[in-house]
Amino acid sequence: MAFPDTRLRRLRRTAALRGLVRETELSPARFISPIFVSATGGAVSLMPGVARLSISEAVREAAELAALGIPGTMLFGIPEEKDQEGSGAWDDEGIVQLATRAIKDAHPDFLVITDLCLCEYTSHGHCGVLSTDGQVDNDASLELLARSAVSQARAGADVIAPSDMMDGRVGAIRAELDAEGLTETPIMAYSAKFASAFYGPFREAAGSAPASGDRRGYQMDPANGREALREVELDVAEGADMIMIKPALAYLDVIARVRELTRLPIAAYNVSGEYAMVKAAAAAGALDERQAVLELLTSIRRAGADMIVTYHAKDAARWLAQ
Repeated sequence: MAFPDTRLRRLRRTAALRGLVRETELSPARFISPIFVSATGGAVSLMPGVARLSISEAVREAAELAALGIPGTMLFGIPEEKDQEGSGAWDDEGIVQLATRAIKDAHPDFLVITDLCLCEYTSHGHCGVLSTDGQVDNDASLELLARSAVSQARAGADVIAPSDMMDGRVGAIRAELDAEGLTETPIMAYSAKFASAFYGPFREAAGSAPASGDRRGYQMDPANGREALREVELDVAEGADMIMIKPALAYLDVIARVRELTRLPIAAYNVSGEYAMVKAAAAAGALDERQAVLELLTSIRRAGADMIVTYHAKDAARWLAQ
């Protein structure tokens, strides 16, 4: 019916009415808060409010997150030593494995999702091992990734999240986990991870910038949306239990298209550069940080993400509780 009989503003008149008809709910129960764990610790200069934590600090951080209603963390490790293969990734006494055990011992119900990639552990900074010509060797990397997944799962990881973007890695990881009796460990695949300009602050935090070249040969071209759907379909076929799109804000269209494609749970990673932009704009007085963060996180949920990996998790949880 035409105006004046149809007046959409009727349901916007009061806060109670707006809440009653709200289509998208934002809750701390949908947040995953990243933790960088390191033997040395230290602030991350490009990410105000974010720091590398010792294992004991990570345990305390998990307690704070749980108290705010945030169910889990995405755990990233920064080892003391690196090598060409990234052997620290599958070391049973490695930094992620030790942190996982410590967090799960102290907080058994708190979810630990371990990021699985070789880039933090390799001396060259790439996400897989290099062949003799200096290129990332996809197939040779699969065995090492699968070995790392088993080590993380045995340490107590609730979810394994491979972020390397090697072809076939979900299938290789699923096969190795199953062969080792770890059939109940789910995989959250970074299915559509784009070669984005928004990863810079993360690379400072994790010390994972490539020593030479870049990652465009294995991370996705930002111009390709249909290819993202192919990546998702392949990961689902290989046994992924959840899938992720990364970054989030510049790829809301991809999240929406993937939501239409699959019934699997979808995660979206609100990445370091997106976080840093909001922090910088708020510090300059260009926007209200609380309103901006809640609006941006709501947009990610509205696009179709079931869960959001975000550095804003603690602040957003506090704001939502007010």
